[in-house]
Amino acid sequence: MTRAPVTERIWPYLRLGAAALVAAAVIAQLERTISNALVAVPPATGHIPTVIANFLSFFTIQSNIASAVVLVIAVVWGWTKGRRATEESTGIAIALACVTTYMIVTGIVYNTLLRNVELPQGVTVPWSNEVLHVVIPLFMLADLFVAPRRRGLAWSIAWIIVIYPIVWVIYTLVRGPLITAPASGASYWYPYPFLDPNLQGGYLPVALYVVGIAAATVGVGFLVIWVGRSRAAKREHAAALAQ
Repeated sequence: MTRAPVTERIWPYLRLGAAALVAAAVIAQLERTISNALVAVPPATGHIPTVIANFLSFFTIQSNIASAVVLVIAVVWGWTKGRRATEESTGIAIALACVTTYMIVTGIVYNTLLRNVELPQGVTVPWSNEVLHVVIPLFMLADLFVAPRRRGLAWSIAWIIVIYPIVWVIYTLVRGPLITAPASGASYWYPYPFLDPNLQGGYLPVALYVVGIAAATVGVGFLVIWVGRSRAAKREHAAALAQ
């Protein structure tokens, strides 16, 4: 029996390692966020559910958690139903295309718009911040190019990819003015400064940021699909030559 290539043997473990790293980073940052709320002056004890809800409302947190879940599902599928498959199932391929796009966009937005935003000392866990905004986006990019059995998807899948970011933006802009910020007592709360109309001078600048990020998301989505299609085509060509 032919032995599977090294990449095919080790990549599931790398995916599980990345998922575990996400879990550790999210838990560490959540613990720090709750601890800061408890020692704030005045303490935000009565607002801990809001603090947790706000934490889970960050696109970075949601996309990292989604990535970890999809990576684990892909590994389990590969070790069970997909043992003899030559490519991923369509569902897993679409899910991977989605989270890969979200993580690449997360890395781009953070490192271009948010890295130099000053935060109070002790608000973030430095290593967790780098894992969620740099390490995992880079891993998902590597996964796109290296992970075995990547399936080619139709170009129309790009419109599925953008559904979640659109829903998230709507949720964020609707929820923002309804939430009292636990830390400052402000009558609004937004996860990112570029989405806060109070900081941007109205909704028009916010809309411009949203349009720009949406365009970047669509562009990255098409890139992710193109890479998957190219890899699938090369695999099929190599299989045809081997016959």
